[in-house]
Amino acid sequence: MSGTPPIVHPINYHNGIMLAPMVRSGTLPSRLLALKYGADLVWGPEIVDRAIIGCERIVDEETGVISYEKSSRQIWSTHPAERPFLIYQIGSSSPSLAVEAALTVAGDVSGVDLNCGCPKPFSTHAGMGANLLTNPDLLCEILTSLRRALPAHIPVTAKIRLLPDQNDTLELIRRIVGTGVSALTVHCRTKEMRKTEPALVHQLREIVEFVERLGVGIPVIENGDCLSRQDAKRIRDMTGVCSVMLATAAEKNLSCFSSGPLLDAESVLAPTYLSLARYLKNPWGNSKHCSSQFTSPQGKNGKSKLKEFKQTLSQGKGYDAFPDADASRGEKILKEVEDVVKRRLVLVSERPATRNTTTTLQILPPGTPFMVPSEPLKEVQSAVSM
Repeated sequence: MSGTPPIVHPINYHNGIMLAPMVRSGTLPSRLLALKYGADLVWGPEIVDRAIIGCERIVDEETGVISYEKSSRQIWSTHPAERPFLIYQIGSSSPSLAVEAALTVAGDVSGVDLNCGCPKPFSTHAGMGANLLTNPDLLCEILTSLRRALPAHIPVTAKIRLLPDQNDTLELIRRIVGTGVSALTVHCRTKEMRKTEPALVHQLREIVEFVERLGVGIPVIENGDCLSRQDAKRIRDMTGVCSVMLATAAEKNLSCFSSGPLLDAESVLAPTYLSLARYLKNPWGNSKHCSSQFTSPQGKNGKSKLKEFKQTLSQGKGYDAFPDADASRGEKILKEVEDVVKRRLVLVSERPATRNTTTTLQILPPGTPFMVPSEPLKEVQSAVSM
């Protein structure tokens, strides 16, 4: 309604369990189900700056899905239901391109995160991802540029990996905090380590205490080897972090965000996912990949049924291969997600916000243009300068 003030909600990076950014696995259906099952925030997959710049924003009037497309190819998609808890992750090695990419999607997201930890060649080949860890001047210039260009109600965050030397990690973090970020995620592995190697979670306690001594109230989020909501408590107790981010566990079973037992992959999770994905018109290839990762401790009908499901999936050419992948059911599931988000927004609006725990978010109509703030972040920068 014209003239109605925007609804204000805080983004809370504290005391949460969050969906990590995952290429291929962190697409729209997975993010929506993560919210349904209890994720506090969801990160989208890393999107390289040049890929999103110049995209056409297309809204599907039937489903509400917002697609960013280029040359008839979908680069990224989202839905208004997830917007209050959606963090968009950028891959970039250019301050100007990072800003242009962030402003492209700013009307459809609640926060922007810079990927400073991906070790894969598609990210590092142009100096992005984990290669930024050894180029702190550029890393911090990108973050500072994002913070200055984006409106104050859109928080800017960073996700890094550990450096081989802990002192180097601490110095890098000191510089990152000085850019005005609202939170910092630390993947507890080095660039050279792979996910099959145990995460160095024990190193995080010193990092958390170091950030606390900087005195700017930046929450630290742990990433690496957390198995569930229950396991997140163990990691918080061990490290003192504010929140925990799940990747592999969520890829295997999105119900890991709930406080109850994992849902059965074959009889519950997969039909739910495929129905929602079909309604959202998610590309079959991506849905096939995501559902092929699903597993659960003990299938309702035994391991043979899960194996049978995956065989059918591997041979399937589309959603029609699965009678349980029903678009009308998918529409109902989306409504359930919307109801979950609405209830959470009511709870958030009733919770008193404090300076050190939240970042204000204005829920505006999708695609709303933003004014660029002009005031630099002198207070934060001076607090961490040495």
